[in-house]
Amino acid sequence: MAHDWWRDAVFYQVYVRSFADGNGDGVGDLAGLRSRLDHLVALGVDALWLTPFYRSPMADHGYDVADPRDVDPLFGDLAEFDRLLADAHARGLRVTVDLVPNHSSDQHVWFREALASPPGSPARERYVFRDGVDGGPPNNWPSIFGGPAWQRVPDGQWYLHLFAPEQPDLNWDNPEVAADLRTTLRFWLDRGVDGFRIDVGHGMAKPPGLPDMDIADLKLLESAENDLRFDQDGVHDIHRMIRSVLDDYPEAMAVGEVWVKDDDRLRLYIRPDELHLAFNFRLVEARWRADDLRSAVEHELHVVEGTDSPPCWVLSNHDIVRHVSRYGEGLTGERRARAAAMLEFGLPGVAYLYNGEELGLPNVELPDEVLQDPTWLRSGMTERGRDACRIPMPWTGGEPPLGFSPRDVETWLPMPPAWSALSVEAQEADPSSMLALYRSALSLRSKHPAFDGGLEWLPMPAGSLAYRRAGGLVCAVNTTNAAVDLPAGHTADDVLLASVPLVGGTLPGDAAVWLA
Repeated sequence: MAHDWWRDAVFYQVYVRSFADGNGDGVGDLAGLRSRLDHLVALGVDALWLTPFYRSPMADHGYDVADPRDVDPLFGDLAEFDRLLADAHARGLRVTVDLVPNHSSDQHVWFREALASPPGSPARERYVFRDGVDGGPPNNWPSIFGGPAWQRVPDGQWYLHLFAPEQPDLNWDNPEVAADLRTTLRFWLDRGVDGFRIDVGHGMAKPPGLPDMDIADLKLLESAENDLRFDQDGVHDIHRMIRSVLDDYPEAMAVGEVWVKDDDRLRLYIRPDELHLAFNFRLVEARWRADDLRSAVEHELHVVEGTDSPPCWVLSNHDIVRHVSRYGEGLTGERRARAAAMLEFGLPGVAYLYNGEELGLPNVELPDEVLQDPTWLRSGMTERGRDACRIPMPWTGGEPPLGFSPRDVETWLPMPPAWSALSVEAQEADPSSMLALYRSALSLRSKHPAFDGGLEWLPMPAGSLAYRRAGGLVCAVNTTNAAVDLPAGHTADDVLLASVPLVGGTLPGDAAVWLA
C-alpha cells in the first residue's frame, strides 16, 4: 500500500485575512497567498490549511458561512481559488480547507427562509428552533462567545447559537443538513482540494431534549463531562458520513478540531471509519515544564495507540495565545518557543504550525477600539478575544504594513512598527533567526532517516526530557534555567541542530537539541 501523504506531513495554517494582501485593501486574500507560496516552499512545509474564505458577512471573520460553495469577494473568487490551487500543487504543496458544519451564517439562504417561515415548518427544522420556558430561553446553555446560547425571534421562538447569534446551529437530525454537507465536500474535492479541517469537530450533535446543565466550571472551548453542548455520541455518525464521501477520493483526508480531554473519548474520533486525524491540544495547554510536556506527548501517543491514525501535534493556531507569549513573552518566550518547535518537529506523526510562528511572532495587546472578535462585545468587554494572535504577517522591514499589502494602507488589525525586526526580510538575513531555525528543522525532518519510527524516553536530569526515535534521532529539551548534560553516550559532535548554541558540551536552559 502506498504511504498516505499526510501521515508525517507538516501543515501550515494560513489565516487568510492575515497572511498576505494581494489587492491593497488591507485584508489578506487568495491572490496575496498565491504571491507568497515560495515562502512556504522555502520553509519546507508539505501542505496548507486555509481558514474560511467562503461568502460571509464576517461576523466571526468567515466562520459564519453564508455560502460554503463560493468565495467571498473580500478574498477573491472561484477562479482565483483555482489558480491558487494549481500554483500550490505545481510547487508540491497540498491544499486543505476549513469545513464549518456546526452552524451557518444568519445570512444563509436557509436561515433567512427559516425566519420567514412559521414555527414547525420544514425551513425551521434545518436549525435548532425551540419554544421558550417560563418566558426565557429553552435551557441554560451559554454561548462560547459569552451570553446565552439562544436568540429570540419576533414570533416568540428561540434558536440555538453555540457561538455568535449570527451563527445559528444547524440541526443535524435533519437529513437535508447532511445532504448539503455532502454536496459541499464533493464541490471542493472535485475542484482538487486535498482535504479538510473540520471546525468544532466535537460539536454538531445535540443531546435529546436539550436539558439544562451545570455551568459553574465551563471555560472557553473546554469540553468537560458536564458540557452537554459537545462530544455527544451522535457526532460519530456525522464523521462516518463525512468519511464515506472522502473514501471516494483516495488521497483526501480530514483532521478534526476536537476539544476533548479524555483520551478514551478522543480515540473514538479516529476509528477507521471516522477522522484520519484529530488535534490533541494537550501540548497547547502544557506549561513550560518538562513533566507537563512529557505528559502531553504521552497522552497523545496513548490516544493513537492501536489505531491507524498518527499523532497530530500543534502549538498555536488562530484561537490560541501564540506560544512565544504563553511561554513568557520577550526573549524568554522566544527562546522557549525555539525549543518547543524542535520538540514538536522531532516527534512522530503530523505537525501543524500557524502562520507567523516561524517568525516568532508574539500576541499583541491591541487598543480596545480596534478589537473585532465577537467575544469582546458578547462578554460585555471583559474577554478580549482572539485578535491578539491574528495580526497580519510582516514581510519586509520599514513601517507598517511591512510588505503585507502592496499599498500604504491601514491593515484590518494594526501592525506593530517593531515587527520590522521580525519580518521575513529581516530574518532571511540572519542565520540565527527563528525563520532559519524552522527552515533547518523542517529540512532535517523531511530528509534525515533518523526521524523514522516511534520513540522511547531516555533518562535526563529533573526539569529536562529526552526521547529517542527508532531511526536514531535523540531530542533533548531543558526547561530549567541551568545547563544540563546531554543524554548519556552523546557529545557535541553528535549535534544535528540546536535551538541555541551548546555551552561547553552541555544543553543550556530553555533550549533543545537534536542528536544523531
